[in-house]
Amino acid sequence: MTVITISRQYGSGGDEIVNSICHKTGYHQFGKFQISQAAFEAGLSSPEAIDYSEDNYKVKNFFERLFKRPVRVTQVHVWREDMKGTRSVETIDIDEKAALNLVQRAIRAAYEAGNMVIVGRGGMMLLRGKEDVLHVSIESRLEDRIQRIKQQLKNQRKAYGENLELRREAQDIIAAHDHASAAYIQEFYRADWNDPLLYDLIINTSEIDLETAADIIVERVNLLKAEAIH
Repeated sequence: MTVITISRQYGSGGDEIVNSICHKTGYHQFGKFQISQAAFEAGLSSPEAIDYSEDNYKVKNFFERLFKRPVRVTQVHVWREDMKGTRSVETIDIDEKAALNLVQRAIRAAYEAGNMVIVGRGGMMLLRGKEDVLHVSIESRLEDRIQRIKQQLKNQRKAYGENLELRREAQDIIAAHDHASAAYIQEFYRADWNDPLLYDLIINTSEIDLETAADIIVERVNLLKAEAIH
């Protein structure tokens, strides 16, 4: 059994590639189910488990960094039972450290289960050095990413609007997501998200179409499996 971690620049087509990989291999994509399981094992109410990924990571402002204030991510309910066996629900705050620990616990469990695609969340750092894990980075030229996000915005709104306005919005969305991804890896793993040495395979979707990219990753995973047998 093998695991694939995917890091992707926003708008590079990484999510589409992941869907294709799962379809071709039968692998599961890491997500809320795995985190809910980890939450349940930690005694938390799993429906409210927070998926603390780059997409909902709050980049700390100057004062939070200066005073090292804990950042509250969400609130969850925890079941408590007293000496008489009476159960009650207690509401507690979950800060980013606790949320991160929960996601890391879920990633480790996913690795043990195998046949999983883990997108983002520092998977390439947490599972670094594992011989049965393939670390992939999906990248693309900025202009191609802008055009892809512009098209997504058009499809979502079913209106074309001003081309220049959509371009600016797409550029801002890309910059915000990429900044959050880089800050997440720097904050929690003290590493450079853009460091090519973190990855076994880097694919440029400006040069390779998404379906071919998925095929390349699947082929490399099959090689990993064959190496493990021998």
